[in-house]
Amino acid sequence: MNLQHRVSADLGVAESPSPVKIKVSSDLNVLAQVLAWFDQFKQPTLPYSVWLQCQLALAEGFTNAVRHAHRDKPTDTPVEIEVTTRSQAIEIRIWDSGSGFDLEHSLSTRPSLVEILGEGGRGLKIIQKTSDVFSYTRTSDHRNCLLMIKNFLPMTSSLVPG
Repeated sequence: MNLQHRVSADLGVAESPSPVKIKVSSDLNVLAQVLAWFDQFKQPTLPYSVWLQCQLALAEGFTNAVRHAHRDKPTDTPVEIEVTTRSQAIEIRIWDSGSGFDLEHSLSTRPSLVEILGEGGRGLKIIQKTSDVFSYTRTSDHRNCLLMIKNFLPMTSSLVPG
């Protein structure tokens, strides 16, 4: 047993070495379903603030896939989401079938202040702030993969409420 697995076993972190996936339509009305599905990753040893940041990044990433990548596509165009939990990280991948965009350029050209009441324009910055690793790449199957990784220190049983 390597150290990572031993830490997972000792702390009771639910580690899924195999990713857990969901495929949904390109419809903002299924965001509630996506977030309900993500509830399964809320674990006692995962700091709640980390889980909330991941939930927010997931919501922003899904919303961007629907609003931007699939803007001109039928609602039955799938968005695939995959979550892998590790002893000290959560990895979220969102695949879309859009034409893609240059993430680095987009982040560097976004204003640092966005209109507070404006609709949109904050998602990429939110994902960037809540993720430790953040990328958007074209895959060999002509899709795009938004990768968000959040690292954390697991809560020990003495810190877990209840």
